[in-house]
Amino acid sequence: MNRQLAGNWVLLGMLCSGVVMAETAYEYAPVVRTVPLIQVVEISTPVEQCREEQVLVERQYGGRASGTPVVLSTIIGGAIGNAVGHNKSNQRVGTVVGAVLGHSIGRDIVRQQERGTVREYQTVERCDTVYERHQEERVTGYQVTYQYNGQEHTVRTDTDPGDTIRLRVTVQPVL
Repeated sequence: MNRQLAGNWVLLGMLCSGVVMAETAYEYAPVVRTVPLIQVVEISTPVEQCREEQVLVERQYGGRASGTPVVLSTIIGGAIGNAVGHNKSNQRVGTVVGAVLGHSIGRDIVRQQERGTVREYQTVERCDTVYERHQEERVTGYQVTYQYNGQEHTVRTDTDPGDTIRLRVTVQPVL
């Protein structure tokens, strides 16, 4: 059996069994009308907003005070008190009184040298990210009307096809 005859038998078998082959071709049809399909969408855009604020700042000053002024002023006060007195008894009392006064003066000097806190306001910049929202129109597709074999057909496409649209034409016999 030759090949052509075998192919005919296969074709005849498919036709008898109800299996029909379709033939596909491509053609172009003129576009009659294109309407963009528009959807309103909400867009959020991050924006940095900054502002100036007054902030309370505490600042430490000074350092650890030395005990030297207390000791030195006690000795000096005692020496002066001793020098003021005329006899031994007065010198002793003068020494004690001078030492007590010298000690008090020394403590006052130390207190002035001790650490302190200064409170003041400074201007600082604070920034936050906020989202500005706005609505925007976006094209989501196209409603395309084209003419084929004297009839108008409508289809939705993702892109604008232009003046013509490509069609897939399938020819299949009805049995």
